Order: sequence, then C-alpha cells, then structure tokens
Amino acid sequence: MNQQPLTGVTVLDFGQVYNGPYCGFLLAQGGARVIKVESLIGETLRARGNTSASSFAFSLLNSNKESMTLNIKSEEGQDLLKTLAAEVDVVFENFAPGTMDRYGIGAEALRAVNPRLVYASSTGYGISAGPYRDYLGMDITLQAMTGVMSITGENSGPPLKTAAAFADFIAGTHLYGAIVSALYSREQTGEGATVDISMQDCVFPTLATALGSYYVTGDQQPRAGNRHPGQALAPYNVYEASDGHVAIICIREGHWRKLCKAMGAPEVAEDPRFTTFAQRAKHIDEVDEVVNQWTRQHSKAEVFATAQDHGVICAPVKDLQDVLDDPHLAERGTLQRSKHEAFGEIAQMQTPLRFKDIEPPALTPPPALGGATDQVLLELGGLTEQQIQALRDAEAI
Repeated sequence: MNQQPLTGVTVLDFGQVYNGPYCGFLLAQGGARVIKVESLIGETLRARGNTSASSFAFSLLNSNKESMTLNIKSEEGQDLLKTLAAEVDVVFENFAPGTMDRYGIGAEALRAVNPRLVYASSTGYGISAGPYRDYLGMDITLQAMTGVMSITGENSGPPLKTAAAFADFIAGTHLYGAIVSALYSREQTGEGATVDISMQDCVFPTLATALGSYYVTGDQQPRAGNRHPGQALAPYNVYEASDGHVAIICIREGHWRKLCKAMGAPEVAEDPRFTTFAQRAKHIDEVDEVVNQWTRQHSKAEVFATAQDHGVICAPVKDLQDVLDDPHLAERGTLQRSKHEAFGEIAQMQTPLRFKDIEPPALTPPPALGGATDQVLLELGGLTEQQIQALRDAEAI
C-alpha cells in the first residue's frame, strides 16, 4: 500500500511567503492535489528573483504543486474562482485580514457555492474577534507581540527574535492540522467548515516554561540566554567544547548523577551545593563551571559520545553545513538533493508527517508561474480554449 492519506483531495492554495505555502507543502506531500493560485506576477517569494535567499525558500515550500494565475481584483477572476471553488475541497489563504472578503470571494461567498468546501485562513491575530483582528502580522512582529522576544536573549542585552521563522511555520502547521480536521469532520457530517487560524494563538503555548516561572515567582524573570527561562534547572545550558559548543540538560536527579559519572567525577553529585534541583539552581554558576571544565577538554563529538554512553541528554551545536550533511536526516529520507537553477545542488525536505508502509511522494520542482492554468480551467472550470484565451486577454489569468 502506498496511497497517500489525502489522495483525492483538491486544494486551491493562495499561500504567501512561509505560513500558507508550508501548509500547502504538507497537503501536497500528503497526496492532495495542490493548485498554487498566484497573481499574474507570482507570489511574494517568487517575485524576489532567482538569486536571493528567498529563491531557495520558494523551492523548499512549493514542490509537488501546480501553479495557475488568477487576478482576484478583476470581476472575471472573482467569477472564475467561484466556479473553481464549486469543484474543489479546500481553499486556504494567509492574506491580510479581509482581503478575500473585500473582493467578494471570502469564506461566506465561496461556501455559498459549495457548502462542502473547507475555507481556511491564517492571519496574525485571527479574524473572528478581538481588537487586533485587522492588524498585519509577520514572523518578527508576532515574536514581539506574543512575548517571545521579551524572554529571548541575554539579560544584559536587548530583546531578540529567533533567527528561525518559527511563528510562520508553527502557524502553517496548525493551518494544516485544522484543514485535515475539517476534512475529517466533513466525512461525518457532509458539511464543510470555515477555519480561522491566529498566529498569536499558535505561538502562545511555546511560552509554557516561561509562564510557569512567571506564576511561580509572580514576576517575569530576566532573560537567561541559553539557560532555563526561570533558571530553575541546572545544568541547562550550552557549554564550551574544544571545537565548538554542546547543549546539555538534566531534568531528573538521575540525569545529574549520570552526567557526574560521564565527567569522571561521581563525587560531585554528593557536593552539598549540587544535591537537589533547588541547590543546583541556587548555585547555577558553579554548576555551569563544573560542566564547562569537563567539556572544554574534549571535542563536541567526544562529549556527545560520552554523554550518549551514560544516558545524558546532550547534543552538539551544529552549524548549517552540519545540518545539510546530517546522516540521520539523510537515512530517514528527510533531506533530498535536487538541482536549483541559481544554486546548483540544494537540500530539500520531505514531509515530517510519516506513515508506516507509505512513502512520501518524490519531490518535484516548484511549478512555473501559471504553468497549469489552462489545464486547471479545462478540467475543473469546464472552460473551452477560446474562453481561456478571452480571460487571458482580459488579464483575469
């Protein structure tokens, strides 16, 4: 058996940048037919050119899709979308709030022509209610608004964002999950759904540890760099190795004792300063220095190997080249090598969603802008070639 779980599902993907396109990537890798609907000049990442960093991101997020062009600002384009919406299972977008409604093609209008349609949107703050409803949101502003930046960085420095665009991608993942949930519900009820994903909602749970410390102490704790946000656990940090750094964490008393044995100093576990979580947190600087004295004498690989042998939670801090060459990602099939017109060979990801006995589909290159427009309109729209040409002449597609 190798039928993908979403085989037979057809999706119109209006995704832009990272959030929506990642959702579309997951749907496509799950077996859905994903038709990327773009403006006549292409979505934002495509328009930034073939030699920019965005060009890689576009390739990463838009494999296994088709592309059609559609001018949603034109009356002909709006009518055409309603025709297509009657034939598909899902329409999703991550435009600014109200964009599709402004052109008469939002959830209410499209579900009127197809009550089984799942219409999903992902915005910065959600569209159903709240004073932030109409605010624009991007990854950095969501990291600011959700409090993530306030707890990131060193206490002696300013708030920092994470370099990884985690708010965008966690929202795209939730968008995917909500769409699949709605499709499952439709199987039971026959009715589609309107899905409202807020990036702010998605990011909030990531504050679990920081908020726990807030409730325990009654106040926000100072930024702690790589240490535990509430500085309640030690060791919990990034430590120096002879050729870089390693991350080590001990979340149980047994972990600490195992680490002491790994360091060749089991007696350290009996030091009165280090015998309990509370004592180690009180003497966090001394704990870190004890661990650093050990790690500095060894390479990352040596520390990692010794930690693994002793059941200690540890990992080397890898750089980007290390990640691209990661043997585990290669053997799992997570990373696939492909040719890119600007960069030569690049590593692309397979879906993280895996099922026993079902291999993810082979990655395909991102679609050429509008390459499937005619095919989609012939198949789903029921248009003739003459009608398609008239739409092209009217700049509706």
